Amino acid sequence: MTRAALKPATDDIVVDELFPHAPETIWKALTTGELIARWLMEAHGFEPVVGNRFTYKTTPAGAWDGTIRCEVLEVVPNERLVYSWKGGDEANVGYGSKLETVVTWTLARVSNGTRVRVVHSGFVLPRNETAYRNMSDGWKTVVRRLDATAAELGPSGKAH
Repeated sequence: MTRAALKPATDDIVVDELFPHAPETIWKALTTGELIARWLMEAHGFEPVVGNRFTYKTTPAGAWDGTIRCEVLEVVPNERLVYSWKGGDEANVGYGSKLETVVTWTLARVSNGTRVRVVHSGFVLPRNETAYRNMSDGWKTVVRRLDATAAELGPSGKAH
């Protein structure tokens, strides 16, 4: 049997949208703790610094306490933010199963604003099927809320 045949299948969630905001405005919403809480969830200890560890807290399940542990992996201001996203527990099946993924935000300036692309990669199937299904819809909602948060900041990057 080949090594590829032994490797579990993985899948990625991709959301790609155009927003009428400057990359700097989107970046501020992506990297400011109190703003992240408005469009995603409260990020405990977040700083856009490579190596920084932070957490999100969601609904616990079984052996999992609901903590999502993250580490900033890459920061290119106004262009790219990458962080690990780990949660769940080996003992859980379905919601709360062990999850070791990566979230990549890419911002690209376009003539009428910014192309925002988020890729949440590394879902191991079938183990992470429930998370993949739930988060596929969830990221679409989150990106719409990111847009709304950026709109509230306006072109100056300050809340109105």
